[in-house]
Amino acid sequence: MLKKGGKAYSILKNKCPKCNEGKFFEDDNPLHLKKVLKMPEHCAACGFKYQIEPSFFYGAMYVSYAITVALSILTFIILYALDLELLQIFIGIIAVLILFTPFTLRLSRLVYINIFVGFDAEYRNENGIKAAKMTALKSSQSDS
Repeated sequence: MLKKGGKAYSILKNKCPKCNEGKFFEDDNPLHLKKVLKMPEHCAACGFKYQIEPSFFYGAMYVSYAITVALSILTFIILYALDLELLQIFIGIIAVLILFTPFTLRLSRLVYINIFVGFDAEYRNENGIKAAKMTALKSSQSDS
């Protein structure tokens, strides 16, 4: 089905775009609204820094906009086919957009970073030890 090393795998499985192993978001469940956009600074598996440059994920707003427009059009077509009035269609579109907000937020970030970062198996092999040391160092500092 989905093969490791592909962008679809990273996007749909919430994985690091560089190694396809570490988690991209801290919590896998997008319905935990307080943690919906919480991300670690680095991938726990390969050490890749997610925030490539300051304000990098501002560009994800454009991806979110495109996803939201597509979702709105799809909802409109479905509700229009059910022969509903325009006010009912409008309310339906708003309801769908509100319900899907946590999913579109996460999806837009994953799609955006996957545009710029590709899978690299060697990157993980070169930096795996560094990432493990970095994670151990952070946990020892937080214990102090």
